[in-house]
Amino acid sequence: MKSAKTNLSKAHIWVRLKMLEVKDIYAGYGQVQVLHGVSLDVAAGEILCVMGRNGAGKTTLLRSIMGIVQIEDGVISLEGEAINTLPGHEIPRRGIGYIPQGRRLFPELTVSENIEMGLMVRKVSNDTRDWVLDLFPRLRERLDQRAGTLSGGEQQMLATARALALRPKVLLLDEPTEGLQPSMIEQIRQVILKMKDEGFAIVLVEQRIDAVLALADRVTMIENGKSVETLTAKELGASPDKIKRYLGV
Repeated sequence: MKSAKTNLSKAHIWVRLKMLEVKDIYAGYGQVQVLHGVSLDVAAGEILCVMGRNGAGKTTLLRSIMGIVQIEDGVISLEGEAINTLPGHEIPRRGIGYIPQGRRLFPELTVSENIEMGLMVRKVSNDTRDWVLDLFPRLRERLDQRAGTLSGGEQQMLATARALALRPKVLLLDEPTEGLQPSMIEQIRQVILKMKDEGFAIVLVEQRIDAVLALADRVTMIENGKSVETLTAKELGASPDKIKRYLGV
């Protein structure tokens, strides 16, 4: 009996509760097919990195999850519930935060007003604004400053803060460190790790192999619009041949 209990306990430890699951999706823009069967999943408290060459379909994948691009086939599920049939504005309300490449802030609005846009999406606790600003103290100093006048690193902080203002279950980030100086990259990295520790499921599109190996639990490779392989970060780090094959580096 004692052995059975021990085995049950061990089995429980290894159960991965999938927060977000993408099953064999196809999507594109008009007549241009971009995704030809992409599948992945990410659990709470896990960082899944998505990698591939330019044009492989990484951004289209994130836009499909958010309902910005309508999928033609396949299923996207959040906590076991299909969300790909929902209108796009319902996706963030269900608890998916998205930080797009290029940040897509409202440049004429202040830092405070951009954060308020995130707070308006879901009914979140009253302390959410302070929680977000505690993560990015520099933004607290610039609440009345227009977003368009911030530095690139500060804009990335604001885009991240706006997404976190939803108190999301899943966080999607599209190349968040692109063009940033090392000190800003490290600040963004620390916030991502903190979100993981707090139980967020994180999908990160990133091209920098050093950043991926330092952050990721697992890595899904996309090639020509297809998910071709998922590896642990340790497995990827030990496979320079696969890095060269999928990334060309």
